[in-house]
Amino acid sequence: MSKPAIKPVGSHVIVQRAAASAKSTGGIVLPENAKDKPKQGTVIAVGNGKVLEDGKRQVMQLKTGDRVLFTSYAGNEVKVGGEDYLVMEESDILAVIQ
Repeated sequence: MSKPAIKPVGSHVIVQRAAASAKSTGGIVLPENAKDKPKQGTVIAVGNGKVLEDGKRQVMQLKTGDRVLFTSYAGNEVKVGGEDYLVMEESDILAVIQ
């Protein structure tokens, strides 16, 4: 798990998507353009929380290293230092994998 050269702000998190499977469930080797993008990854960095109306910060539920599930269209893909990351809102995360 590498540390990106970007730091999320507010309630944003940086996620590194899990690697796509090279084979189908039937054992067929898939070409690069036929692979489904995994809907899970590892949290690389978390912001410091959303500022609430009373001026306090909401505590982030996620932490660096959490394995998470998210929707297909969650986040924005960015490339930093040759690595691909997703920047998304904490609310885009559906679950933490235990």
